[in-house]
Amino acid sequence: MVTAGEHFARALAAKDSAALCALLADPVDFQALTPGRHWQATTGRQVAEEIIFGHWFGPGADIIELCSVSTGRVSQRGHVAYRMRIRRSGGDHLVEQQAYYSTEGGRITWMRVLCSGYQSVQPERRPAS
Repeated sequence: MVTAGEHFARALAAKDSAALCALLADPVDFQALTPGRHWQATTGRQVAEEIIFGHWFGPGADIIELCSVSTGRVSQRGHVAYRMRIRRSGGDHLVEQQAYYSTEGGRITWMRVLCSGYQSVQPERRPAS
């Protein structure tokens, strides 16, 4: 069974704002911590359009690949961790996020996200032949 957390990660990686808005309850209690800022929102539109696709992964960030998704539970709270490969400013980066969430009727009503920030991916060096 696909969890709400996995749906969230896959919609984010697909840059599907409509799917995120449909998944997030209205109102939603959303807070996130990125390396430079604390974020808060109360509607799915704020989360998807203003925060995620307006700041974190805007037009200059091409999500190349959803590298991994893992899900679980901590008692009544859902957990999802996902890692994405992103190309921006001519370079590749990895971004990993961890999120804890609660649902009601299949929609996320409460979510806390912690982000690694953009981490540069160094090209692999091949040994000389």
